Amino acid sequence: MMTGTQQPNSVQVSLMRLFDRPMLPDELDKVHQLLMDYYSELIAAEADEIIAQKGYTQADFDRVLNESQRTR
Repeated sequence: MMTGTQQPNSVQVSLMRLFDRPMLPDELDKVHQLLMDYYSELIAAEADEIIAQKGYTQADFDRVLNESQRTR
């Protein structure tokens, strides 16, 4: 996300050039899905790495899910 006077990075510029054309809504949806799938895989891989580093088990996650949660 760009803020203030920050310039687009090289990937953003490349994407702007690549998609500087009219697109059908279906095409745009497919591009969005492609990017979401890509970043979803990156996040899942990073989460798996952290889980392995910390030694968390399914029992740890089950315990957290089953603990009573305060309501706001």
